[in-house]
Amino acid sequence: MKIVVIGGTGLIGSQVVVRLKALGHEVVAASPNTGVNAVTGEGLAQALKGAGVVVDLANSPSFEDAAAMDFFVRAGRNLASAEKAAGVAHHVALSVVGTERLLDSGYFRAKLAQEELIASSQVPWTLVRATQFFEFVGAIAGAATVDGVTRATSAAIQPIASADVAAKVAEAALAEPRNGMIEIAGPERMPLVELVKRYFDGVGDTRDVVTDDSAAYFGVVIDDRSLTPEGDAWLSEKRFEDWLSAQPKRAA
Repeated sequence: MKIVVIGGTGLIGSQVVVRLKALGHEVVAASPNTGVNAVTGEGLAQALKGAGVVVDLANSPSFEDAAAMDFFVRAGRNLASAEKAAGVAHHVALSVVGTERLLDSGYFRAKLAQEELIASSQVPWTLVRATQFFEFVGAIAGAATVDGVTRATSAAIQPIASADVAAKVAEAALAEPRNGMIEIAGPERMPLVELVKRYFDGVGDTRDVVTDDSAAYFGVVIDDRSLTPEGDAWLSEKRFEDWLSAQPKRAA
């Protein structure tokens, strides 16, 4: 089967491509640097010709409100149109656990708009909502650091390894469309401030970490429900400490 992975050269996309190719499928890793741009529509019709499944893993390069909305809405409309023209049977997209609870952020308003476009596109679909990736904990800590002090909330987070996300996305691509959502998360729920402390300890970062429940998560003040799954989510097995032990340490 031909499967087109939009954003197929990114963190998740590249892993999904490898997994699907290993199973014997014809996989197109589509991204602007391979001549396929979902936002402008460039190369979409040719890339989707003969495809049975499209996996959308593209992410906005900007978190600015208007730019993120423009990215996801234009890409969503272009993909829906191209998929219908090509007779694509299944659209799979990656989104974020808690999107509808994070709407103080323009980025998450844009992600919700993307989800709504997918659900109304008339192309059979599956949405995989994941919690934050282990690989982005350093960026979370960096965004929370001012003048050498990192302030993080005690609200809960339940991060997951990107490899486990890729595995579930690939699995969804080969399954029947759900016309609904799957939520996935890591095995451990912990305060965000504890996650940051564990990360710093693991990589040898000596920055001070302070618990501050007014500290924002990328501009949004969160609670225990904001970033964690509700109901019957699929939980991975890989723990944060296992991933962290394989990361390079900072030079002394």
